[in-house]
Formats: sequence, C-alpha cells, structure tokens
Amino acid sequence: MRKDSNLNILLAGIVSLFIAIGVARFSYTSLLPAMLDDKAISLTFSGVMASVNYVGYLLGALFAIFIKSTGVKVKCFRLGLLCCVITTLIIGITDNDYWWLASRILAGFSSAMVMVIGSAIIMMKLNLENKTKAMGIYFSGIGVALAATDMIGRYVLSISSWQTSWLVLALSGALVVFYPWRILTFVETVKQSAIKQSFNLAPFSGFVLILITAYFTAGVGYVVQGTFLPTIIKSLPGIGEYAGLTWLLVGLAGIPSSVVWMRLAQQYGDLNIIIIAMSIQIVGILIPAITANIYLNLLSGIFYGGTFVGLVALFIHLGGKLAHHNPIVLIGALTAAYGLGQVGAPLYAVALTNWSGNYNYALYVTALIVFSGALMLLTTKMSKSAY
Repeated sequence: MRKDSNLNILLAGIVSLFIAIGVARFSYTSLLPAMLDDKAISLTFSGVMASVNYVGYLLGALFAIFIKSTGVKVKCFRLGLLCCVITTLIIGITDNDYWWLASRILAGFSSAMVMVIGSAIIMMKLNLENKTKAMGIYFSGIGVALAATDMIGRYVLSISSWQTSWLVLALSGALVVFYPWRILTFVETVKQSAIKQSFNLAPFSGFVLILITAYFTAGVGYVVQGTFLPTIIKSLPGIGEYAGLTWLLVGLAGIPSSVVWMRLAQQYGDLNIIIIAMSIQIVGILIPAITANIYLNLLSGIFYGGTFVGLVALFIHLGGKLAHHNPIVLIGALTAAYGLGQVGAPLYAVALTNWSGNYNYALYVTALIVFSGALMLLTTKMSKSAY
C-alpha cells in the first residue's frame, strides 16, 4: 500500500479507470440492448442519454483544467470516484427519466474528473525517467475496465435483469474505490510545490491546436460505436446473437493496445502512429455498414477496441509531453475536445438511424469525420517530424 510505489500507482490508476470508464461509462453500452428490448428506453432517448453523458464529460474536463491546487485536484478526484458509483446505482433503483438524465450527466462529469485528474496525478507521481511504457500500462486499464464490466453486467443479466446488473456494477465499483482513494494522493512536500502551478496558454501552439482538433474527430469516432456497437451488431441480419461477443472483444483488444501503440510511437513517432491508428479505426467503423459477415464484424470490434484505447493513450501522453511539468491544462483541453466530439455524435447517429431505418449513414458520416482528423495530422506531419 505504499503511495510512492510505481506498481501501486499504476494499479490504482487501472482501478480508477475500472470505476470511471467501465462502471460509470461503458456499462451503459453493454446493457443498452437489453434496455431497448425491455422497452425501458427508446432509441431516441438512448441517444439523448448518451449525449448528456458527454455534456457532463465535457464540463468535467473543462473544470479540471482550471484546478491549480494539487490538494484540490486530489479531493475532486476522490469525489469523482464516489459520484461514479452513486450515479451507476441510480440507474438500477429508479426508472424516472429525469433521474436518469441527471445521473448520466453527473456520471460524465465525474468520469472526466477521474480520467483527466487521475492521468495528471499518475504522470506526476511516477518515479521514472521515461514514462511512456508506464502510461501505456495505465491506459490498458480502459480495456480491462470495458471487458470486466461487460462480463459482470452480462453474467448478471443472464440470471436476472438489467436493473440488477446496474446494482451489481455499482457494488463492484464501491468495493474497490478505497484503493485509488488511498494511493493517488501526494505527500505534503509535493503538494506545496505543485500548488504553485498556474494556468497559462504557453503550450497551445499551432501544432497543439491541430492536435486538439484531431482529438475532437477521434471523439466522434469513439462515441458512435462506443454507444451503439452491440445494438448495431444486433440489428444486422443473422448475427444478432454475437452482439455481446463483439463488445467483449472490444474490451479484450483494448487491454494490450495502449502498450503496443505506445511502444510503436516510441519507435516510429507519436504522430505517425496516431495517423495509422485513426486509419484503422475508420475501417472498423465502416465494416458494419458494408457487410453482415460475422467474422468481419467481430474484426470491427477488435479494430474499435484496439484503436480507441490506444488513441486515448497516444493523444494524452503526447499532450503530457508537450505540456512538460503542468500536464493537466493540456490534458484537460484534449479531453474537452474529445468530449465535445462526443456530445453531438449520438444525436446525429440517432437522427440518421430513425430517418434511414439502419445505422449505415451514421457510420458513413462518422468515418468521414475521423478521416478529416487524420488528414489534418497528415498534412502537418512534415513540419513536425520530431513527433
């Protein structure tokens, strides 16, 4: 339980991602098909629920940017962990639409606080000269969180109801919340030095603004499949029963992806690898719109999990490197852009799906937006070859 152990710091970070990204965020994606089948929620309202979650995520990321005191950062991180558990519990104990909306927006705010502040705390606490590999291990926690919560949720669903699944997931988060609560904090000497950090716009060069814009498009690419992939697979003829397996593969592919992508970035350059990952993500987005072949759609899940987790790690790690000793401002700006990309995407996805009767047009538009982000980075690459 030593707070300065690199192993404990990384493990606490992974547990915090399980609570914030797995329990508070991706439980919704995993359980949405059952909620739609039970008519507990309409497709239109499911899009609204997803969108308000990202409004909360965006607000949380923006709020985190302006926290200067390390002591306040730790308190907000801890409060975020608690709120992630409580908001998950709310979905399981009530069917009131207004409570659900309030729960999802607060869950988004809380998960952003845990993600942004937690990433910054970990980068500051790790006692390593080169933190690239360690941060890759930390971000593998996104895949762990997704796979673990999916297995928990679907197992409970197989013997009970989606309401019980929400309750068990909230309980699972509550049982492990003490660990990141204890480990991800600072001794007094670090707190005093960190409190002197101030907000400034120095890191926001032209390249960084392009990077932030590209991360916005990655947020759009993330959210459509991140909200609807099991539902999309379930809607395809002949392969609906594989929806759960596809989503589990997303999580399993996400576990090693950040380590692999970060190692490739270290060898071949961050920007080159980000462009390649975004290109693979585009292919994964288009597969369900082009074919109902089960193997290709399982590959779509692997492409999605294997790229979105890696892209989060790549962008945030690069932002942390560019920001040097005060990473939370740039990490917060990146996360805010990512969140902004996610706010509108569920709404246009639902609107296009209701209009066309399938998810194809939503996937086409999403792929086009991600392509624009990759193209922006590609045109910038020559002048920033160091990345």
